[in-house]
Amino acid sequence: MTRRIMLQGTGSDVGKSVLVAGLCRLAANRGLKVTPFKPQNMSNNAAVSDDGGEIGRAQWLQALAARVPSSVHMNPVLLKPQSDVGSQIILQGRVAGHAKGREYQALKPKLLGAVMESFELISAGADLVVVEGAGSPAEINLRAGDIANMGFATRADVPVVLVGDIDRGGVIASLVGTHAILPEEDRKMVTGYLINKFRGDVTLFEDGIAAVQQFTGWPCFGVVRWLKSAARLPAEDSVVLERLTRGSGKALKVAVPVLSRIANFDDLDPLINEPDVDLVFVRPGAPLPDDAALVIIPGSKSTIGDLSDFRAHGWDRDLERHVRRGGRVIGICGGYQMLGTCVTDPLGIEGSEREIAGLGLLAVETEMAPEKTVRNSRAWSLEHDVVLEGYEIHLGRTTGADCDRAPVSIDGRRDGALSADGKVMGTYLHGLFGSDAYRAALLRSFGIEGGGSNYRQSVDAALDDIAVELEAVLDRAWLEGLLG
Repeated sequence: MTRRIMLQGTGSDVGKSVLVAGLCRLAANRGLKVTPFKPQNMSNNAAVSDDGGEIGRAQWLQALAARVPSSVHMNPVLLKPQSDVGSQIILQGRVAGHAKGREYQALKPKLLGAVMESFELISAGADLVVVEGAGSPAEINLRAGDIANMGFATRADVPVVLVGDIDRGGVIASLVGTHAILPEEDRKMVTGYLINKFRGDVTLFEDGIAAVQQFTGWPCFGVVRWLKSAARLPAEDSVVLERLTRGSGKALKVAVPVLSRIANFDDLDPLINEPDVDLVFVRPGAPLPDDAALVIIPGSKSTIGDLSDFRAHGWDRDLERHVRRGGRVIGICGGYQMLGTCVTDPLGIEGSEREIAGLGLLAVETEMAPEKTVRNSRAWSLEHDVVLEGYEIHLGRTTGADCDRAPVSIDGRRDGALSADGKVMGTYLHGLFGSDAYRAALLRSFGIEGGGSNYRQSVDAALDDIAVELEAVLDRAWLEGLLG
């Protein structure tokens, strides 16, 4: 019989995704067939699953942790926030439409059937399914029609473990408060809780555990220390960008403007881990740094909206000065589209604005089209003559003179564009910097030795480290009951 558990948080960004990944790796290391599941996710960090559809990047990582092929059924509902059209709805890996907030609330009950179908499919033959909630079950104003937390748990009869983040403070109140406001039907689904992101002497929280027990009756299944290895994993939520600060004294400064609808920003993780690279995430209101040698414009879920914001922040002028000084620019996906002379949207796919002037750094034009490209790809860097591996998720067709100097070949197709002086390039290929050979060649072009570490192996090793740490701190009886 398939065992099942669901981790729900007392709030967003409490660390559920990492804990699910860690539990998946722990179970896989014990020889179990384990699979992750998230009924509904909201994120512009998407991945292409092994069966060819879009899922949340976190579920792709959790499948990697479980050592199983990723599937669209691991994340049947993915919401990708856009501009004035609300969110794009991805249902079982394919675009199913768009909806604004209130419209989506009315639509959720109709999606529950697909969620349950996917859950049954990925549960078949598995020893264990580890389910991740979204947001918090304490958002009782959204309980009617819920498919992400208790609405799913009660329908699928999956026991729940709450996760509280002690690092942000108020963890006792968040746990007790959740208990207080949950309806009885939901409250009885909770079997216990975990404390996450603890720093210091765990024994100092013993009175806290006793207090939560007194108010709720819920047992504590473990106090998880701050998992340093999690920093080596791709981040799912752009909220983490708020906490990233610039370094100092490193050989190469790379500036990344944080777009309002930034997408697939985990493209940049391999550069963050390079010891001689100072990756600076530039927030709105701050200028692009004058001493940056490279500016990377990342992916966007709304190219036209983010391009308009880019100008409003004055980054277009900063980028012009950067290029005049001899600085280099790389645009990925939506960032690539912004670098051209114009972006048109005749069908209003992204919203009401039908045309906008581009940044004019590449002689290309982009026209948005309803057909969406979603595929994993093997590629080759024509610029550096090294192998690449990544994926494509984009709308639109880009054409123009600079495409004749395409920097990338994807599955035999020429992709992207390169300026005549070789300083500005763009590509639709995500995962560019994850290629150790490409990263090393790029850094060498700036006079830096890098790319020596195997990024994919580093991620895999981090998952093993997290599994070991969880096994050491989780309640033994609970863990053995879960794993069998």
